[in-house]
This record gives sequence, structure tokens and C-alpha cells, in this order.
Amino acid sequence: MSKERIDFDERIDRKNTSCIKYDFAVQRGKPEGILPLWVADMDFKAPQPVLDALKDRVEHGIFGYSEGKEEYFEAVQDWMGRRHGWAVERKWLVKTPGVVFALAMAVKAYTKPGDGVMIQQPVYYPFSEVIEDNDRKIIDNTLYLGEDGIYHMDLEDFEKKAVENQVKLYFLCSPHNPVGRVWTREELTQLGEICERLDIIVVSDEIHQDFVFKGKHQVFAAINEKLKNRTITCTAPSKTFNVAGLQISNIFISNPELKRKFKKEIAAAGYSQLNALGLTACEAAYRYGEDWHDQLMEYLKENINLVRTYLTDNLPQIKLIEPDGTYLIWLDFRALGLSEQEREELIVKKAGLWLDSGAMFGSIGEGFERINIACPRSIIMEALDQLKTAVKNL
Repeated sequence: MSKERIDFDERIDRKNTSCIKYDFAVQRGKPEGILPLWVADMDFKAPQPVLDALKDRVEHGIFGYSEGKEEYFEAVQDWMGRRHGWAVERKWLVKTPGVVFALAMAVKAYTKPGDGVMIQQPVYYPFSEVIEDNDRKIIDNTLYLGEDGIYHMDLEDFEKKAVENQVKLYFLCSPHNPVGRVWTREELTQLGEICERLDIIVVSDEIHQDFVFKGKHQVFAAINEKLKNRTITCTAPSKTFNVAGLQISNIFISNPELKRKFKKEIAAAGYSQLNALGLTACEAAYRYGEDWHDQLMEYLKENINLVRTYLTDNLPQIKLIEPDGTYLIWLDFRALGLSEQEREELIVKKAGLWLDSGAMFGSIGEGFERINIACPRSIIMEALDQLKTAVKNL
């Protein structure tokens, strides 16, 4: 029996749905009607089994305090085991309303004001925000773009800065947002040896773990027992199944003392029960959403191929940093020779596009743009054509 084909080409009108991506351009300083390819949610409906489960829950009509039962954990456990070869245990799980919330709780739990927290820019900008907003210092082990066109970690610099700044907490982004690297087991093992030697706690943001096109996602905590006991692993169904607005994340902490400190900060923040619909969506997604996700991955691969070919044929000045993973692509605009302000003028006012400026991810990101390609192919073509016209008229 053939499986139902998902129509990812369908353009769904998201306007007037209180959608940050489409409904808040003017409030965020952009022109009305701009084409948005910025924030990391998808323009696709969630899997039908998720929608069905939510419908049943809504029709029940009561949305009191809720919690995940054993079936919830089993669905999460099964997904992690089958898709990532990681055997998680029930006692490790702490559920939060989001990964960024978990990052903030980790900062509070494992550092004190004035301490340094290591990140690797250009990186997801909330990393910096939760560090600085909690009066900690950013210690940046900057990624470097090699002659091979691939971003790499400078582990010698990592160790040097960690020692000089007495770093005890590090945020790992894996797969990496925005540069699209899927770190190899060898890279992560070398990194882990430094963290073990210097007694650094690792918060591993693995929210994009289900979007890998090249290589294989390596769960950092699964490398060995020592790393498992110093790692807080952050996962969620939000990116994978486009349910970010339902606010549900699964955080795994095997070390009882690290878990105790983490949960204490959650309690101090006044947070307890989760979003009832988020629990429903997560369980249904991990239990029944695999076919939808497999089809989505094939569609996203073709979207990346489209962008690569289009740039080569029409905009050779703009270079695609080849993504190993995520649905967020990193484009190098530096050959255009524009300042930050000039490039913003080109993209926003002349091309009519809302992208994420690379500078948001750290000063090393200046000259780059992050683009979300998890949308119908016709939208990508529209965006590329608008960009082509704007560049042609420079």
C-alpha cells in the first residue's frame, strides 16, 4: 500500500494568524508586504496525525493542568532510539517550554554573575542574549571558514580561552545554526576531551538533529559515559514537525546533581505544568510523524539544490555555504562589496526580502545572510528572482 504524498508545494496563507513571520513586519521595522524568509519556522502544515490528535484534544474541551504520562516518554524514547541511536532513560527527562528557556536555566544553575560562558560565533543569537541578560560574559571561540568552504572549530583557541577565562559552561550548537555544520563524531570527541579535562559543563542544543543531509548527527552525550555525565541535551519536536508555538521541549540530564540544580532554577522561575496541547502534539509527532518527516527531508534537499543552481547560474557573486544540516542556509554576500547598511538596503528595500542579517549571529557573521528554505519552492523562486533583479540594478 503506497503512502500518501504530502503536498509541500501548497502555499498556505499565514497572514492574519498572529504569525510573527508574516504579521509583524511593520512592528519590527520592515515594510508592509515584504517576503519573509527569516524566523525558523516552516510554511508547511504539521503532520496530519498531529492535527488529528490536537483536534481530538480540543473537542474534549477542557484544558486544565496537564502532564505527560508514560506513553509520552515512550514516544520520545522510541524516536531518539530509532533515529539517533540514543537510549534515553525516563529519569533523565525534564520538560520545558522551549530550548532557549532551558539555556537560560542552565546559565543560572551552573554559573554566577560575572562568569564566562563559551559559545562559537556565528551562532544562534539567543545564546548571546541569555548569557548577557543574566549578567554573564560571552567568551567566543569563533568558528573559522576554511579554504574548503566549510566551517571548523579552533580547538586550540577553545582550550586557551577556557583556561584564561575559567570557563565552566559551554553552549554547543549541533547541528550548527546558522552555518549548517553537522559535527563529526571525531570533532565532538576531541571537543569533549577538552571539556572533560577542564571540567566544563556542556549544554548541547540539538534541536535541529532531525535535519541532516550529509553525515550523521552524533548525540554529544552518547559519545561516552564521561560526557554523558556533564551534558545537558536539549531536544524538541518544534523544528522537526513545525509545532514551535505549542512550546514543548525535552531536556535530558543524566547526572542527578546537574538535574537537581537545573530543576531548582525552573522552580525559582515559577514554571511548572506544560502546555497541554504541546504534550499532545509531541507524542503524536514522534509516534506517527515519521513518514511526513521523511518526505519533508526530500523536499528540503531539492530546495537546497534549487538555491545552489540558481545562485551559480544567476548570482555567482553570492556563495552558498554548503549545509550538512538544518533548513537554514548561510549565504556569503561579501563579494558584492557592500556595507551592512548598503546590504540591508539592497535586501529589504530593493529586493523586498526579510532575511536574518549575519551580524545578528556575532560580528564574524557580517557580510552573510541566513535564509529559511522550509517553504514552498515557488516562494524560494520568487525570493531569488527579486534578489537577482535587485543585484542586477546595483
